[in-house]
Amino acid sequence: MAGKALKMKNFTQVFGLEILNCGNDFDDAVLSITDVNRPGLQFLGFFDYFDPRRLQVIGKAEITYLKGLTVEERKKAFDDLFLYDIPALVIARHLDCFPECLESAREHERTLLRTEETTVDFTAHTIEYLNQQLAPSITRHGVLMDVYGEGVMITGDSGIGKSETAIELIMRGHRLVADDAVEIRRVSNNLMGTAPEVIRHYIELRGIGVIDVRQLFGMRAVKTEAQVDLMVQLEQWDSTKFYDRLGIEDHFTEIMDLQIPCVTIPVRPGRNLASIVEVAAMNNRHRRFGYNAAEELARRVDFQADQGSKAGN
Repeated sequence: MAGKALKMKNFTQVFGLEILNCGNDFDDAVLSITDVNRPGLQFLGFFDYFDPRRLQVIGKAEITYLKGLTVEERKKAFDDLFLYDIPALVIARHLDCFPECLESAREHERTLLRTEETTVDFTAHTIEYLNQQLAPSITRHGVLMDVYGEGVMITGDSGIGKSETAIELIMRGHRLVADDAVEIRRVSNNLMGTAPEVIRHYIELRGIGVIDVRQLFGMRAVKTEAQVDLMVQLEQWDSTKFYDRLGIEDHFTEIMDLQIPCVTIPVRPGRNLASIVEVAAMNNRHRRFGYNAAEELARRVDFQADQGSKAGN
């Protein structure tokens, strides 16, 4: 899977950064990794293991150290840093920029920015934002719903009833995240799903057409993003196939190297799919917190059998 990248120009706009010097690569430079670097060691001349792809951030600690240097030493410290093809250097806390820093940035044509945020806050917000933007992603066909706080992705063949089930769930007070195409991003060890911007809040119903869920049902019926907690696979009822009636065994499907709980629901006339999906969502939450009704029933049956055996003896 190819790595993602975020243009430095777009990042600057999103964070509202002040541009002190615009580098020659400002329009094309990208952020491709989620980490940032505070170049304290680099100002001391230590560049082993230095990754120039990281955004460079300096704050009060670095500024205080640099104030103790001579003008020539400060100029050399910034020259050594700007020799590397860094995406940008950001000065935090709206601290004053050393003339040597601005001079060196202009000489090496590097981007120099400033933010009003503290170093810690800016670093935390940047890492969180980059984790979201640079997360690996795939697109899957299906419907993603928020059901009782559980992110339930409903999949199945075209025409099986995914959108119809989603509408019934919406009318019961649950929220639509995405219909037809679900963009899934892996953020740390979680899968986050959302809808492509162009079809967000829209849902297609055969015989009616496309409807705008937000306009028809209100804001309470939609959600921008949800974690994928459960996969529900709808399939046509097959009388020759054995369906798990107890649910003792856990079933999973793998998405982007993560195991997601999965249930298969056979579809035939008379089955209320929305109610089944609701129960599946609540049951999945119970299992995540350590309660398995099937295992509890099995223990009761075993206990009853043991008691009957002892009584017979």
